[in-house]
Amino acid sequence: MRKHVIGAFVVTMALGLSACGSGDSGGDGGETSGKGKTLTVWIMEGTNPDPKPFFNEVAAAFKKKTGATVKVEYQQWATAQKKFTTAIEGGPSQVPDVAEVGTTWIPQFAETGGLVDVTDKVKESGLGDDLVEGLADAGTLDGKQYGMPWYAGVRGLLYRKDIFEKHNLKAPTTWKELRDTALVLKEKEPEMISFPVAGGAEMFATPFVWGAGGELAVDEGGKWKSGINSPESVKGITYYTDLAKKDKLSPAKVTTWTEKEVATDFQKGKIAMTLSGNWTPKAFVQAAPDLEGKLAAAPIPGETGGMSKSFLGGSYLSTFKGENQDLAWEYVKLVTTGEFATKWAEQTNYFPGQNSLLKEVQAKADPLVAPFAKQMTEAGATVPKTPAYGQIQATQVVTKMIQSILTDKQTVQEAADQAAKEMDKIFAS
Repeated sequence: MRKHVIGAFVVTMALGLSACGSGDSGGDGGETSGKGKTLTVWIMEGTNPDPKPFFNEVAAAFKKKTGATVKVEYQQWATAQKKFTTAIEGGPSQVPDVAEVGTTWIPQFAETGGLVDVTDKVKESGLGDDLVEGLADAGTLDGKQYGMPWYAGVRGLLYRKDIFEKHNLKAPTTWKELRDTALVLKEKEPEMISFPVAGGAEMFATPFVWGAGGELAVDEGGKWKSGINSPESVKGITYYTDLAKKDKLSPAKVTTWTEKEVATDFQKGKIAMTLSGNWTPKAFVQAAPDLEGKLAAAPIPGETGGMSKSFLGGSYLSTFKGENQDLAWEYVKLVTTGEFATKWAEQTNYFPGQNSLLKEVQAKADPLVAPFAKQMTEAGATVPKTPAYGQIQATQVVTKMIQSILTDKQTVQEAADQAAKEMDKIFAS
């Protein structure tokens, strides 16, 4: 996901708490005493344009409920993973009590023993059956759940409705229609990028790997092995990169672009159609008010129909092993359920992590929300659930592969074989 890492992806989020707990009195009924205590909470910047009023309100409600003070520290996505790792290595005194954790980080942090297993806490709370399945699964490792899903994001197709209407175009429903539509846009709107093939955006490429029936990696008897160079994966990668190489739908400058650069040009009116997250339409309109009423969304089309899978990510709220685990769990529940979960979803345009709340969002039938909700519930996917994949992402294996193809340094098969070799080396280490 962001990640935004949802990588990400999503951004999901993890929050942990053991049944043994920290020695706080009380339990899940809101009776945990926090008088005289301070909870340290790490929250990632960027999800909410102005998160401070929200967390100030949460802190006030939490203090009224428990007597505890909350200290929120805002972190950068780009440096947070390393900061978490360093803190975990330093022991309980260095980690926060509660933190927003991206779904793709959970296996790594759980394996190192930093996160608390909250499986029993979730069962006791009665929340388990209401959690969005894909999000709950993303925060579960070896049958243990390491947090509460807080919010989720998924990428779909975002396009300029006014430009499409101008040329009598409709949202594409197959890969052929996607290419044909982009070719028309290239001819009719030569000043716009009809469909950016962003070489630095991993989650722009993965839908075409999954859409062709490929996989990033497969679990073979408990051991992970790359699937990025399979015939199916290569077929999807070829389709995606050919949009730039053969059809010239995406200029050379986009070869190194991340989602951030795509977003900037979309806001400036320079892009007609792109992959984008469900959180972006609202943000784009806020940044460029002239886009109001000019946007539309659709799921990412499948090769011959249906939908291509898209990375379902987001954040968990996780508790780390320390002295305030019961109190931390109370905070997690307050933020990820009920009033505050709904309020966060409304402010950020991310999806809540509970089915009951998600249904409320879907019931509104917002044309800029419903297609993403359909993508998430019917065609959401996750990256391999292994700590090794975090290292694969950190070393940019997939984006380096795409960029090598776009710059004609390697053929698709050569680049995919090289990426597979790098993945397998990391999996084996």
